[in-house]
Amino acid sequence: MITNMKERLTNQKRVILEYLKSVKTHPSAKEVYFEVKKKLPQISLGTVYRVLNQLKEKGEVREILTEVSHFDGDTSFHSHFICEKCKKIFDVFEEIPELKNKKLKVGKIKDYQIIFYGICKKCKK
Repeated sequence: MITNMKERLTNQKRVILEYLKSVKTHPSAKEVYFEVKKKLPQISLGTVYRVLNQLKEKGEVREILTEVSHFDGDTSFHSHFICEKCKKIFDVFEEIPELKNKKLKVGKIKDYQIIFYGICKKCKK
């Protein structure tokens, strides 16, 4: 019986991770839940939150902190732009100096996120 629970959890992680890697929309946990529920009707919102946190801790997804957390399946180094009007999140792959592993007076940088805020082209029209 324990084996089935582990397999089920592995399947849930796999489906959630596959979904996040297939989209560029940076969904919230609730959005992930509604999409994953189509494939796994028995999954609960609590399980989605738990799996997202596990994936985040393992570095398999990134969390983008706004009023509501959003998740990104693309863990390559990139920044994000958040439109202050429509709240849409965009990937930014512009060249930004790498700071990872840089030593500062206060300590060594393990990881970081850069988030730009402004109005997207669509909202400016």
